[in-house]
Amino acid sequence: MVKITDNYLENKQAFADSKITVPTYDAAKVAEKTVKEPRWIHFGGGNLFRAFHAAIANKLIEDGEMDSGIIVSDTYDDAVVNDIYKKYNNKIVRVVTKADGSQDRDLFASVAKAVFAGPATVDASGFEELKGYFTQASLQVVSFSITEKGYHLKNGAGEFFPAVANDIKNGPAKPENNMSLLVSLLLARFQNGAVPLTLMSTDNFSQNGDRLKDSVLTIANAWKDNGFVDQAFLDYLNDSKKIAFPLSMIDRITPNPSEIIEKSLLDDGFEDATILHSKKHTNIAAFTNTEEAHYLVVEDAFPNGRPAFEKAGVIMTDRDTVNAADEMKVTTCLNPLHTALAVYGSILGYKSISSEMENADLVGLIKQIGYIEGLPVVQDPKVINPQSFINELVQKRLPNPYIPDTPQRIATDTSQKLGVRYGVTIQHYVDDANRDPKTLNFIPLVIATWLRYLMGINDKGETFEPSPDPMFDELHAQVADLKLGSADVDVHDAVKGILSNKAIFNMDLYAVGLGDKVEAYFKQELAGAGAIEQVLHDTLAAKGQNVD
Repeated sequence: MVKITDNYLENKQAFADSKITVPTYDAAKVAEKTVKEPRWIHFGGGNLFRAFHAAIANKLIEDGEMDSGIIVSDTYDDAVVNDIYKKYNNKIVRVVTKADGSQDRDLFASVAKAVFAGPATVDASGFEELKGYFTQASLQVVSFSITEKGYHLKNGAGEFFPAVANDIKNGPAKPENNMSLLVSLLLARFQNGAVPLTLMSTDNFSQNGDRLKDSVLTIANAWKDNGFVDQAFLDYLNDSKKIAFPLSMIDRITPNPSEIIEKSLLDDGFEDATILHSKKHTNIAAFTNTEEAHYLVVEDAFPNGRPAFEKAGVIMTDRDTVNAADEMKVTTCLNPLHTALAVYGSILGYKSISSEMENADLVGLIKQIGYIEGLPVVQDPKVINPQSFINELVQKRLPNPYIPDTPQRIATDTSQKLGVRYGVTIQHYVDDANRDPKTLNFIPLVIATWLRYLMGINDKGETFEPSPDPMFDELHAQVADLKLGSADVDVHDAVKGILSNKAIFNMDLYAVGLGDKVEAYFKQELAGAGAIEQVLHDTLAAKGQNVD
């Protein structure tokens, strides 16, 4: 038996007996160098970071391209830091699950330090520790995987969240919100030499760097208006030679830790395989499981230098190429298909994405969205072929039963995703004089099914628990009074506030000619039990195009 905290240099055979490959570098020396001269800080210590970013750093350290690791900070769940990183000496076991059932297991020691930095009004110790790192001239990169909602400062009504409003009022001394904390840390860097820095969002949505910049500048401008900072700080943030906000495209399906993988690790003698389900509903473990396929494309904008990311498989390129690659994946070739499976899978009672791929109609749905409605308007980024990307996704990645991903996980925060997942493609149809958004059939169908999902009633007519979503309560209230049993009910008054909400779709769906089509599908899905599956089947039969 072997523990993740065992000295891997002295106990290499014990790890090998558990089929875990270990590094050859000295983790203690790497950690010492990292804390003394930090180069890379990451916000968001969840499973994607553990499977991907930590792997990049591990390879660069192992190959002699870096002599320091990553300082990771979580601002949401202290259990991630205390019960995972600190408990396991910041080590990670990554399990790559392949379609043939085989696994690659690797131990990473590339995380040097983990810091919880929650609201400084409650405990400022994490904030103060990070401030010490941010003031070091050696720091080159601050990266992020905090999900889309981590960048949001306002609710659906356009009002600042209470924590953000408090920070704007009270200034940078003790920030409560994660973005306010970031701007406070940047202020400390500005006040200690104004050394350049790159803020690299690697979250899974289009124009992620621009969204990060907008959030940072919104806080900073509000503080300037309230007299907490001066124009020189704003100039520092706006100067791309000082603070850069590169775009990125990231892709690696990394579900929550799997009980199947947990058991396989335990069976092979790895003791620390217990999955943590925290009070804040974080699912994390000493191990992380992920797929073999992966992509990271990054705009090469690093005014204070950077690690040799390209030597770890990262595609470093220009802004236009990243934007095209990101839009290809997030708005066409993966995320819209994933979201469709998430909504349908949740309401139809599926427990895995791979099992959904055994349903011919669900496969037909995502093929229509990807190949027929999306590909014709997506820009080819050249560094990745869009059609080949979808082919790999549909034929290999999504059907892989050893990627234990669930529609319920992917359905989390759907209201925050629809504008990117589908709004961008719809807008392309609006902008192209030779196309008409009214010709779209399957994107509107998914949106209609999401309205059914918001009712909290599955296709059997039974209640189910939708995934967490910051807007769920207010959206559910608008459709909660609708009942199954009739396709003739007038739904307009109930759904018009949703379908016209630009905060959700980045547009008014009625204004682009799709609101009525969504309503029509939604009404059909209210006919009774089984209507969702029937409407999908009938729509594919009537409007689906050949993609083979």
